Amino acid sequence: MTTTNGTIENGQLDKKPPVLPRPLSNLEVQHCKIFINNEWHQSVSGRTFPVYNPATGKEICEVEEGDKEDVDKAVKAARAAFQRGSPWRRLDATGRGRLLHKLSDLIERDRIILATLETMDTGKPFLHAFLVDLEGCIRTLRYFAGWADKIQGKTVPVDDSFLCYTVHEPIGTCGAITPWNFPLLMLIWKMAPALCCGNTLVIKPAEQTPLTSLYMGSLIKEAGFPPGVVNIVPGYGPTAGAAISHHPDIDKVAFTGSTEVGKLIKEAASKSNLKRCTLELGGKNPCIVFADADMDLAVECAHQGVFFNQGQCCTAASRVFVEESIYPEFVRRSVEYAKRRHVGDPFDSKTEQGPQIDQEQFNKVLEFIQSGKEEGAKLECGGSAIGDRGFFIKPTVFSEVSDDMRIAKEEIFGPVQAILKFRNVEEVITRANNTEYGLTAAVFTRSLDKAISVASALQSGTVWVNCYNALHAQTPFGGYKMSGNGRELGEYALTEYTEVKTVTIKLAQNNH
Repeated sequence: MTTTNGTIENGQLDKKPPVLPRPLSNLEVQHCKIFINNEWHQSVSGRTFPVYNPATGKEICEVEEGDKEDVDKAVKAARAAFQRGSPWRRLDATGRGRLLHKLSDLIERDRIILATLETMDTGKPFLHAFLVDLEGCIRTLRYFAGWADKIQGKTVPVDDSFLCYTVHEPIGTCGAITPWNFPLLMLIWKMAPALCCGNTLVIKPAEQTPLTSLYMGSLIKEAGFPPGVVNIVPGYGPTAGAAISHHPDIDKVAFTGSTEVGKLIKEAASKSNLKRCTLELGGKNPCIVFADADMDLAVECAHQGVFFNQGQCCTAASRVFVEESIYPEFVRRSVEYAKRRHVGDPFDSKTEQGPQIDQEQFNKVLEFIQSGKEEGAKLECGGSAIGDRGFFIKPTVFSEVSDDMRIAKEEIFGPVQAILKFRNVEEVITRANNTEYGLTAAVFTRSLDKAISVASALQSGTVWVNCYNALHAQTPFGGYKMSGNGRELGEYALTEYTEVKTVTIKLAQNNH
């Protein structure tokens, strides 16, 4: 008999530690070209660009650099695949679900390869890539595979002379522009609902981290998706990304990234063909800890909430508001957590924090840390780089932070925890909402009434109570205000990839 903890023999439980997955050593990158019509292509310009390992600073490989001409080719292929009578359009909803399940099976088969590539490319710890990112990909694909044959319209009562009903149809060709912090997971968040609803795709992965997205091209083909349904064009934002945003034959664009770039995409969409946009942008997320909270739980969740993925999360708990009566104790415990956090080789199973993605982000985080010192916040620990190779930064904690400091107002996207003090519920709600962002928030309290009332008052797309980063394929995700438009995941995502058509039929009148 087996259990989750070991085996039982002779009435005794043999507790064996779980077998952890191991990364592949000396993994060679197989796919560096542009993927169009289920085939690999060189860029029209003949240019390539380097991809680096942020843990070592060494070049991993050269990838074909797509730009406008390559995007045009990809869009043409995607439009052809969407035409009536094409193999993709002839495939019924059950068939689309079967293909998504097959793709999920292939990801599960190649999970260690993909996690290894993701760690090489992003610097995130291998176990995080394997257990969090890849698990999220698999679950999201399976969730939307199940939705494929359940997207239904309604009959609408008008009067006896008419039959009126609605149909949910795919939008057409969709563009997906994905970020570097969760390259594969954010790709799946966009690809799964788009394909579930019957659309075709042109994908532009972040130039820093294109490797797992390109590997997906081989799995798309192996799963049996018809040519042109999914096309992947690596390249730079101002060229390939802009071409997708401006393209008149792309009907919708989904983007995850900075608010600044999100504005440019929405402007381009309005100038081209009024294409629909789903934008998941920045956050400066409040994490509110009341005096009656479970202190151990709150400290751990706030710590993981800001330091997970090297702090490079749009959901990061980057403003921790703590009630003044427990503030000193909370700060003390938070500093202890930060000092214990293991920073180093992302392929080491003990590592909890890898490097920042590149030199630009590394410099930006150190600049924020310096601003915190200069503006009067108290540096409790960290505050500097680690080593002379790669882009590693010590987990950093600031106390005595005020709302007007840069570290309390701007998105840092790095391992920096800012802890603020508050006196009462009304005050902290006002301060928490005093930001241009509204992506996520968290509340820690043992009072159900307080949890519900504060969650109701927070201007945020997601509110977690006594937990953090509790994301599921079934639950919609997106932001208020400058954190974006639309929702990903859950049933709500289906509305972002379908058009609603109303059909009204005049019935023959029978006079009896």
